[in-house]
Amino acid sequence: MSHAEPTPAAESAPGEQSSAAEEIIPDPGHVFEAHGQSEADFSAKPILTVDNLKMYFPVKSAGIIRRTIGHVQAVDGVSFEVRKGDSLGLVGESGCGKSTTGRLITRLYKPTAGSIAFEGTDISGYGSRQLLPLRRDIQMIFQDPATSLNPRHTVGSIIGAPLRIHQVVPSDKVLPRVQELLEVVGLNPEHYNRYPHEFSGGQRQRIGIARALTLQPKLLVADEPVSALDVSIQAQVINLLQDLQNEFGIAFLFIAHDLAVVRHFCPEVAVMYLGKIVEIADRDTIYGAPHHPYTQALLSAVPDVRQASIGGRRERIRLEGDVPSPINPPSGCRFRTRCPIARDICARVEPPLMQVGKRHKVACHFAGELGQHPATPVTTGVLGVDDEGHDVAGAQRRSDLLDHPGYQDTWLDLKTGQPVGS
Repeated sequence: MSHAEPTPAAESAPGEQSSAAEEIIPDPGHVFEAHGQSEADFSAKPILTVDNLKMYFPVKSAGIIRRTIGHVQAVDGVSFEVRKGDSLGLVGESGCGKSTTGRLITRLYKPTAGSIAFEGTDISGYGSRQLLPLRRDIQMIFQDPATSLNPRHTVGSIIGAPLRIHQVVPSDKVLPRVQELLEVVGLNPEHYNRYPHEFSGGQRQRIGIARALTLQPKLLVADEPVSALDVSIQAQVINLLQDLQNEFGIAFLFIAHDLAVVRHFCPEVAVMYLGKIVEIADRDTIYGAPHHPYTQALLSAVPDVRQASIGGRRERIRLEGDVPSPINPPSGCRFRTRCPIARDICARVEPPLMQVGKRHKVACHFAGELGQHPATPVTTGVLGVDDEGHDVAGAQRRSDLLDHPGYQDTWLDLKTGQPVGS
């Protein structure tokens, strides 16, 4: 890609059959209104803690004897927390490692390194037998409802499978429970005996949501749940997820590239680039005062309705060059090859994810608001290096300010360069 621009959400594929089950839509002439923004409870305890999570996929050579000649560093040292009943948005360009992170958390992949603590227990090394009871608490909504639903099975069989596997209800109670779930997600409960291809894209996504809710999970990984839907259906699905979150207290890791949807649904947002989180903060900070050049470039590509209403246009930041290969990422800061403010230290020292506010972290040597980036690195004092990235004799690394999954009571004040506390 030549610049950072979120891909527009695609509409449902043409030719999809929707006559079998009518989509629940507003009456003609009625304007569909979305719910208000989701609010966060920052006092809640974390249900998920991810610490230095890595996933490297081996690259094999050609020929009869296939040797490992490299690794795709899909996820490389990601750390964050998700609180009970809360939502964390994970955004970034295609190929940055968002979906891989989601599959690691649901343990569809076994991580190369790092820990995944669910309710205080590290599940990163669990085997299939140990993971079976956890499947009830951690579920996933897949990005493509057309490929995630078995075309040979009826909707009733798809949604009822988790109930039968985990023996949650007696066999004669499976069908009533399936019909109840179909009604919860806004579908006709009498259509349990139909097949996925008989539904529209929005309806299939609702089926996927119903399947994920079957076991009443505590954590839902939603991998771009509305990207395949048209705009009117997107609003309905987001409203549905908000209602379900409020009713059942479900925590969400919401993976998406649509920053407007993430802003509405997630009180906290993390931005990924080439396998790493470059900035994470509460909604108001990320959208109002981002400090990383990549986050600023992403947000500049989002249409601003308020700005359009008062006239004028926000200046668009276009990034030069393509995203580097995750097989051989750049030294130091991975964004430096496209960054307009990169210096020598950026190539020599990797910037850590550093806390710079009560609920704000950023991985940049020159972190600052747009147009106000400092002339000298802000990380030298906490890393124990000089402005060029060379080690300073006797200086120590302030690890208490760096690379923690959650937020600490102490952070670095960018204006003074000194640690401050709440």
